[in-house]
Amino acid sequence: MAIIEVETLYKEFTVVKKKEGLAGAFMNLFRPEKRKVTAVKGIDFSIERGEIVGFIGPNGAGKSTTIKLLSGILHPTSGTVRIEGISPHKDRISVVKKLGVVFGQRSQLHWDRKLGDSFHLLKMIYQIDDATYNNNLRVLNEVIKINEIIDIPVRMLSLGQRMRGDLAAALLHSPSILFLDEPTIGLDAEAKHSIRKFITEINRRKGVTVILTTHDLDDVEELCSRLIVLNNGKIVEDAPIESLIEKLAPYRVLVIETETAEECILHPMAEVIGVSGHKVWFRFDKKRITAAQLIADLIKLYSIKDLSVQEPNIEDVIRDVYKSTSL
Repeated sequence: MAIIEVETLYKEFTVVKKKEGLAGAFMNLFRPEKRKVTAVKGIDFSIERGEIVGFIGPNGAGKSTTIKLLSGILHPTSGTVRIEGISPHKDRISVVKKLGVVFGQRSQLHWDRKLGDSFHLLKMIYQIDDATYNNNLRVLNEVIKINEIIDIPVRMLSLGQRMRGDLAAALLHSPSILFLDEPTIGLDAEAKHSIRKFITEINRRKGVTVILTTHDLDDVEELCSRLIVLNNGKIVEDAPIESLIEKLAPYRVLVIETETAEECILHPMAEVIGVSGHKVWFRFDKKRITAAQLIADLIKLYSIKDLSVQEPNIEDVIRDVYKSTSL
């Protein structure tokens, strides 16, 4: 059974068109010109328990709006959302207990108090019993060394430390689902590695389902087994990462280095896309010819010193998706 089910989900916002100048300000005040903007346009998907799913798309694609609809922060214009069979909009109290939410640019921690004080407050809000609270703190300390920073005021924490605190706070009440909106934004490489390791470990240990929105494709590549790509409020792709790469990027690049400079190296089923000294770059469609076949053919004709095959990366695939679905 899916832990998250979404059917024909729409979200419209009413916005006021701002007019310039003093006269425009009066018009905005007394006779505002309003229009409707549809941020989410009839999307459908489901997520199984224990999945780590990436929600990606360009700015304004509808990612953050979708997360807010799933978590009950926003109400849909139409359509349904079910979290473990419960609507977050009709029974938000029950659903909130199943959710942990972290927004990379916002914090639920008390700015002027010790990190541990925020944890104690959340313990009371969620009515977490002592045994569960202490066990969760123990696990969090094992994974991200939370005890190192628990007695430090939040305002004195680095950005990476604060993110560790926010992640710990989101998991204190043992949620089954964790929503992460840009969790590594602004972090240095070491902090990003720590956060990604934490997400992977908490998913492995606790079976927490993770829904991640990010612009950092390293997050996607290291964490997600499945991608849902949104653009203009619609889902344009929904598949395992490997399937997306196979579907959208069938081409590979073979780089060969010859013993001597060759004037013209050709193959009927590969395109030469670059030549530099003794090196030649071939672009080929793996559906037409395998790398092994191409290499075998070239070895028969040329004296090859070295070779390598370059696989497409997720960044290339996503860039192509964005281009093909832009209006």
